[in-house]
Amino acid sequence: MVKDQAALKKRAHLALDLVLTGLAFVAAYYMKRHWLGDMSGLSIDPNYYLVLLATLVCCAISFDFFGFYDPSRGRRFDDVLVRIVKGVGVGTVGVVVLFYLLKEEDVSRLLMGVFFLLNVVLLVISREVVRVIRTHQLKRGVSKREILVVGSRERAKDMIRYVLATEELGYSVVGCLEVSPGAVGTQVTEDVSVIGSMDDFQDVLLNMAVDEVIFAMPLGLIDNVLDHIGFAEEVWVNVRVLPDWQFQKLMYQPEIASVFIEPFAGIPTLALSSTPRKGVELLFKEFIDRASALLGLAILSPLFLLVALMIRLGSEGPVFFRQERSGLNGRVFNMYKFRTMVQDAEKLKKNLAGTNEMDGPVFKMKNDPRVTKIGRFLRKTSLDELPQLINVVMGEMSLVGPRPPLPSEVREYTPWQRRRLSMKPGLTCIWQVSGRNEISFEEWMRMDLEYIDKWSLMLDLKLLFKTVPTVLLGTGR
Repeated sequence: MVKDQAALKKRAHLALDLVLTGLAFVAAYYMKRHWLGDMSGLSIDPNYYLVLLATLVCCAISFDFFGFYDPSRGRRFDDVLVRIVKGVGVGTVGVVVLFYLLKEEDVSRLLMGVFFLLNVVLLVISREVVRVIRTHQLKRGVSKREILVVGSRERAKDMIRYVLATEELGYSVVGCLEVSPGAVGTQVTEDVSVIGSMDDFQDVLLNMAVDEVIFAMPLGLIDNVLDHIGFAEEVWVNVRVLPDWQFQKLMYQPEIASVFIEPFAGIPTLALSSTPRKGVELLFKEFIDRASALLGLAILSPLFLLVALMIRLGSEGPVFFRQERSGLNGRVFNMYKFRTMVQDAEKLKKNLAGTNEMDGPVFKMKNDPRVTKIGRFLRKTSLDELPQLINVVMGEMSLVGPRPPLPSEVREYTPWQRRRLSMKPGLTCIWQVSGRNEISFEEWMRMDLEYIDKWSLMLDLKLLFKTVPTVLLGTGR
């Protein structure tokens, strides 16, 4: 999946660059023809549509040659600027030389010069905008992937230093595990230490947000290494093995994960991925999620104001209720809802523990006395969930996906139940349209895993359509 998404992102970035290149050429053509005074005007020959096409082709080749889309290249502003100047310069010269060889010597040198300057400016601006957005996302932890490293010696240290020094890779190291308990607490690098031994492997995966495990030590030194890898597979945490190439240690048939060779921080690794290998579709899912959520917030803003007014008139307290929930691979985020309960409802919950109508770690109560009159209406129509569109825009949730649990509930999950955290939580899922509270906790978990195992864009579309009558008929709760 990671490999597929990287390839798709490269193509998307190239497409953006070519759009900007085309805009720069059109702007240069317009300026040469209308704004440059005595230097205005262009000969009819050659056909500038062909010149534009040649420019796009030459620049695409040049951009790739100069490593525009190589994540291992430097990302300092001066490095980026030099690479863009070289890429655009060689592409521009390539067009001029191409038409010279074709005996078409009337291509305006001034136009190509203006195009060069405009294209450099547009590409630099676009990369700065992308960098600012990316940096903001990484600081909020939205796009950052958390890795757990098995090992703490030189191989692990080199990999950790490179990963932490290369922020644009989007990785963060939660810590290292060692085979010996005596190494716990040892400082590996300035920012990373040994947080446990291999005896703690399962507990770390269950109780911390971990996206990938990287084995950075010889597999032969690890007792029960197959059990550890199998457990990571069970809870849907991806596994990578830094080159030791002891393939014989991994000659077993994974039940869920797929095995492949993939570069990581410039190093070839053996990767086991338990997430759906549908990188292109998942990237489209994220785009559709955020675009739809933004559109939904714009269209529903009058309804938001109306609901907010109803809540304020109905009871004291804030309009929105904010609560910590567990998201992708256990990341904790603040989920937003319209407030449907009285103030201090969470403090009153402990007095109602004996009235829970759901099995498992989830608390559900049909006639919860903490719910206000307006809250009952909002819950029945599911309007209380609308502010979660904000979470979707922020990248913390999807439109469709397993509902986000409380961190306290996650701590009581068994390993097979924790696998439901391997995809982003959503506003709706199979459970939402299948009776909700009439379904046992275990069946609920199995429905979420069924969604993950069978996921497709078409399944998301079907669930969204099924959610509409659930909301309109008020059968949500």
